[in-house]
Amino acid sequence: MYGKLKKYALIICLFVFLFVIVGNALHLTPGAALIGALSGTPLITFGFSRWSDAQCGNGARRGETPSEMITARERP
Repeated sequence: MYGKLKKYALIICLFVFLFVIVGNALHLTPGAALIGALSGTPLITFGFSRWSDAQCGNGARRGETPSEMITARERP
């Protein structure tokens, strides 16, 4: 439970970070910054997940779809 809460908290922090940085750095309107943060958060999360799986050797192989990776992770 603590691990899931930590992951969700980190994703929320990433969203807020992207909202502020992207909005201020590119001088965007609040709506455009929100869209940028909403689209950037899942991309960064997925990319980091793939990268960390490849570093640890946890089954991040080419040709394996994300749904296959998820089912493989859920197996004991």
